[in-house]
Amino acid sequence: MGAEKHVYADLEMLSSAVAAEIVAAAQKSIAARGQFTLVLSGGSTPRRLYQILAGAPAIAILWSQIQIFGGDERCVPVGDPQSNYSMAHQNLLAHIAIPPHNIHRIPADIDPPELAASAYEYLLRAGGASWKIEPTGPSFDLVLLGMGADGHTASLFPNSPALAEKERWTLPLLAPPVHDARQRITLTFPVINRSRQIFFLVSGTDKREPVQSIFADPASARDGYPAARVQAAWDSTQQRIAWFLDQAAAG
Repeated sequence: MGAEKHVYADLEMLSSAVAAEIVAAAQKSIAARGQFTLVLSGGSTPRRLYQILAGAPAIAILWSQIQIFGGDERCVPVGDPQSNYSMAHQNLLAHIAIPPHNIHRIPADIDPPELAASAYEYLLRAGGASWKIEPTGPSFDLVLLGMGADGHTASLFPNSPALAEKERWTLPLLAPPVHDARQRITLTFPVINRSRQIFFLVSGTDKREPVQSIFADPASARDGYPAARVQAAWDSTQQRIAWFLDQAAAG
């Protein structure tokens, strides 16, 4: 099953549509399995989405049954403007009735970064009383991803050795020199690609070229754009990959 493409006039409409998709996915997962595991994306694009989710009626989202994880993080202190967790906390987590132990932050403030990545991977693999990622089959219920103008997703950048990782679920790495806060921790494709649903949120004209390349020829785009490496890994008939684009990104 190929990736879906949904195009909206602007980021506001895109964010509203994705919020509705997340609510529906959470309700379905909780009804079927008693929980919903959600991986949040960083950057600026999902900010409005998080604000919309924060304002959703409590009856629509049972936050107590939702486990929240980070997809990637910059190695900065909590509260730093560069922190993906801080952005999510300010716009979503601080405003919802979710038990603190349901929020699983990437401990990117641990030094060295290798130790931080290992600690997060241990958390994912060990699971807990109310969630468990299986070693085979599906991992998370839903992963939110963005994409940079260079085609990177999470903190998986072009030409990074992390693109070839087959075993580890988390890695420390350096972003290219053009990025601030270069030291990062990221989920890797072995765990991202086993999620039940993967949603890309992409906004802006600077994303148009990689978007068009990925949809025109996904196989060829894999060489230049890491986002093209996101693909179904355990059951392509049951997994869903959907791109939510504003008109500027779609072209």
